[in-house]
Amino acid sequence: MNPEAPENVSENSLRVKRKGFVMTITLDRPKDLNTLNLETVRGIRRAMDDAAASDDVRLILFRGSGGQAFCAGGDIKFMSQAVRDRDVDRALRFLHEEYDLDLLVRRFPKPVVVIVHGITMGGGLGLAAGADLVLATEQTRMAMPETRIGFFPDVGATGWMFAKCPPGFPEFLGLTGYEIRGTECVRLGFADCLIPSVQLDEAIGVIERAGPGLPLEKDRATKEIRALLEPVTEIDIPTNTDMDQWVRAYFEGKTSVYELLNNLRQCSIQGTLCDGVFASLSERSPTGVVLTLDLLRHNEHQPMKSVYETDIKAARFMLTHHDFVEGVRARLLDKDDNPQWLPARFEDVGPLDVVL
Repeated sequence: MNPEAPENVSENSLRVKRKGFVMTITLDRPKDLNTLNLETVRGIRRAMDDAAASDDVRLILFRGSGGQAFCAGGDIKFMSQAVRDRDVDRALRFLHEEYDLDLLVRRFPKPVVVIVHGITMGGGLGLAAGADLVLATEQTRMAMPETRIGFFPDVGATGWMFAKCPPGFPEFLGLTGYEIRGTECVRLGFADCLIPSVQLDEAIGVIERAGPGLPLEKDRATKEIRALLEPVTEIDIPTNTDMDQWVRAYFEGKTSVYELLNNLRQCSIQGTLCDGVFASLSERSPTGVVLTLDLLRHNEHQPMKSVYETDIKAARFMLTHHDFVEGVRARLLDKDDNPQWLPARFEDVGPLDVVL
């Protein structure tokens, strides 16, 4: 291959372009906020396999098309339909392939850079979490809202958040679905730096021009890219000591959702946060929230391969539980926003039949 000749490959849900020594993979389902379906996952896998085998590719760059999202998650409607068709294994096969892709990104021998411009949730976070460099913008919106639809934060989140986030935030973000934006994505460890959206094209140009001279050693190459991006990187990342202390006090290391809720009821500091978080938790699947806390405690010190394996066990449990189909119905299909959870109260959720 001539590394100076652009090479473009298009699929229905994906665009792959090679310019110089950089392969750019663009998620291309803008009407669906670039959500991952099976075609997309398999297309990314093929492109990454090609990149790994080619001496002419030094770096992979991920981005999303349409300007609204990098990737809003996995194909929840597909999984819900599989469950309604009594074919849970069809949904689990999709999740297996998605998690295997996340693990591939994490272990890839060459630098992986992800631009998380716009909405980045669920499966989008799964791809970004294993990357070597994550570039956010002021328009980035990140969250794990899965318990609102009777599921749980999967894609390894209950494991990798502990390596990225300040104390208490893995529990806080995983349980509440709290949305973080812009500079907050950097402050809380979900992104490495912030590039103003008006300078994204310039940043991409910097990365593409750097390709030919990048060191072959992955860590050195990543550091060099980050240094080259400094002129277009926002350095003023605000702190929020009050919130950090509050989250740590109320969420770090907690083992009981019921106790956590009682503490929030009695919360006398950070009143707005206390009220908002209590309300957010109260509208979510009690079973999904309890499972999420169980997973956080189980996965905190586990290797990532084990975390993904546990996610499959937890997914099988939730996909066959009443709350998943009901949550998707209420939030995504009928959109009456009135899910009838079973059980409806946190105190009625007993020990869960999940082998962790």
